[in-house]
Amino acid sequence: MAYNLKLAERIRAVVKGWPIIEKKMFGGVGYMLHGNMACGILGDDLIVRVHLEDYEKLLKRTHVKIFTMKNGPRPMKGWLMVEPEGYKTGKQLSSWVKMGMDFASALPPK
Repeated sequence: MAYNLKLAERIRAVVKGWPIIEKKMFGGVGYMLHGNMACGILGDDLIVRVHLEDYEKLLKRTHVKIFTMKNGPRPMKGWLMVEPEGYKTGKQLSSWVKMGMDFASALPPK
């Protein structure tokens, strides 16, 4: 499955100025900060890594679901998928990307 190229352009604008590496993976694309994935795209969904203490609360938001890979072993805690309606505005997208960047920046570099 191809990933949403317009969403990729929007994310690039949000992360401009950060030391982000864009890496194609698993049929989508990931945005890596110091070797740690902050966010990504799979199909039309935005993937976001979040702190575990925020995970359950964020899952209750509209247009947010558990991150799963089609043939993956099981859902991954701390990873969310945001449907297009959940990142429709620039403010919404920036907020999600910032959450992912905050998470990745708290990890040691790889």
